[in-house]
Amino acid sequence: MKVVVTGCTGFLGVPTVERLLAHGGADVRCFLRRGSKRARLDEVLAKYPRQKTEITIGDLGSPEAAAKAIDGCDVVYHLAAALTGAPADMFLNTVVTTRHLLDAIAARRSGRPKLVHVSSFGVYGVATVPRGAVVDEATPLEPHPERRDPYSQAKLRQEQLVWEYAAKFDIPTVVLRPGVIYGPAGGAFSTRVGVNLFGLFLHLGRDNLLPITYVDNCAEAIAAAGRAPEAVGQAYNVVDDDLVTASRWLALYKKRVKPIPSVRVPYPALVAVSELVARYHAYSKGQLPAVFTRYKSATTWGGNRFDNAKLKAIGWRPIVATEDGLGRAFEYLGAEARRAS
Repeated sequence: MKVVVTGCTGFLGVPTVERLLAHGGADVRCFLRRGSKRARLDEVLAKYPRQKTEITIGDLGSPEAAAKAIDGCDVVYHLAAALTGAPADMFLNTVVTTRHLLDAIAARRSGRPKLVHVSSFGVYGVATVPRGAVVDEATPLEPHPERRDPYSQAKLRQEQLVWEYAAKFDIPTVVLRPGVIYGPAGGAFSTRVGVNLFGLFLHLGRDNLLPITYVDNCAEAIAAAGRAPEAVGQAYNVVDDDLVTASRWLALYKKRVKPIPSVRVPYPALVAVSELVARYHAYSKGQLPAVFTRYKSATTWGGNRFDNAKLKAIGWRPIVATEDGLGRAFEYLGAEARRAS
């Protein structure tokens, strides 16, 4: 069996390649853009000299390159997506590139590969979900993407496109929706914890649970979805066991990385500020960006619970315990902070 991984040099891509190689049983093609930083990927490939691997250079912005990426493959692990940038660039590098990949899969008249697509928690429409309610795979997708950030808009349209092609062209498809992916080389803070405003950290997440997944655990979930025949046609949330609160995350950062000034913002106060910002945004005709709106605040900081039972039903288990994952992540962040000081 031959598989291909897009986005294979990224924060999640490298561990995904490693988990596929660790399980064995498949030749792994790594599809990456010319000029990609591949030192971490090369380190992983060197650990498995007996496994058959190949590097294919290309850009999913090209339909021809997309066809080259999947040529002869039985499973396509699609991780590539834009994380930042202007809205138009994010749409181009997330939605348009995915369409090229799907067109290439659909063009295969027989033996279409299985598609394992990595989506995001950002596709859920949780603004109207009661606070404290469980967000699971039955939670409706976002009905008002225009009220969300460009990343969530692009990921939602990307997933919708994946399901549309799966139905129209009978493509065996699995969708994974990770929560907050963390680990060494990852970011220090999810916006679910709070935001830094002019040197003061606004602790907006308070005691909300964070839907975290350690990067190796998320990679293991992707590999498990590719192996499980019963996963076809299903979506799976990817969150770890033993979730921590935003308050604990911030406390660990202050203890293990560096002290930062912060202020805890109660949710009712956040809602009130969001209303004022939205009104002044309209009054000033956009001079003040609508950084906070009531809809965005409810989506990000309303507070929910999360479930991974469906993912466990296909055999996934975290390979790194939460305490170990937190230790590794904050050790890395602390070392980076000391190096920068």
